[in-house]
Amino acid sequence: MFRRAGLLALVMAIAVGAKAWNDTMRAPVVERLVVESDALRSGAPPFTIALLADIHVAGPDMPPSRLAEIAAQVNALQPDLIAIAGDLVSEKRTATQVYTAAEVVAPLGLLSAPQGVVVVPGNHDHWFGWETLAAELARYPQIRVLRNQAAQRGPVVIGGVDDDFTGKADLSATVTAMAGQSGVRIMLTHSPDIFPQVPVDVELVLAGHTHCGQIAWPWGGAPATMSEYGNLYACGVTRQHGKTLVTSAGLGTSLLPVRMFTHPEIWLIEIRPPQR
Repeated sequence: MFRRAGLLALVMAIAVGAKAWNDTMRAPVVERLVVESDALRSGAPPFTIALLADIHVAGPDMPPSRLAEIAAQVNALQPDLIAIAGDLVSEKRTATQVYTAAEVVAPLGLLSAPQGVVVVPGNHDHWFGWETLAAELARYPQIRVLRNQAAQRGPVVIGGVDDDFTGKADLSATVTAMAGQSGVRIMLTHSPDIFPQVPVDVELVLAGHTHCGQIAWPWGGAPATMSEYGNLYACGVTRQHGKTLVTSAGLGTSLLPVRMFTHPEIWLIEIRPPQR
């Protein structure tokens, strides 16, 4: 009896391990969302944003070579703008290799979109050494870093909020930077926790940080989300008070180099005029 129980436990352990490795290493799933905005004139062409988050370049699960493959996948979607919601790097203790800033950023230099790439820092970026990462990002002219700043990109104005988790977010400064610019108002932030404080005239908020729990329950939700709001803003699309929040599960991993019942993902968001 004990031998049979031991064999069953071994089979279950192998099955769980295989499931976790598949969830961790599978190609990112492309999640899609359509947002209708009155800020776009009738008949205007749609504007698409590819949202990436929580890349966490580190071994064993996210070497730069894997990120280069993901960059090719993103480019093939032909977005108008690529938005990266922080945590480019990971320095987790379980990492088999921690890469240099140049190695982390080089695959991001492969990203290409007509309106470029915008990036906000995450907590791990600050812990790793943001100025070093920023110096590498500055080598690529298509990449623009936003730290409590805003930029006009085609028919959208995007405000980039610095990391809330490490206390560097300045929402009011970001709102001020967005003032006077016309178009669909969007905010890019690492943590979704600023969502309740975002003004209602900001139609779309793009975030990451939570990994959708990274290790989640099979029936939905997760035991830990790194959000003060638990599972409320931790995953997918949330609509409140006329605003829409998209929280990405991200691409890489943090703390433990494994996912379970979550998957790497790229969000492709199409903004278009109302269909009347």
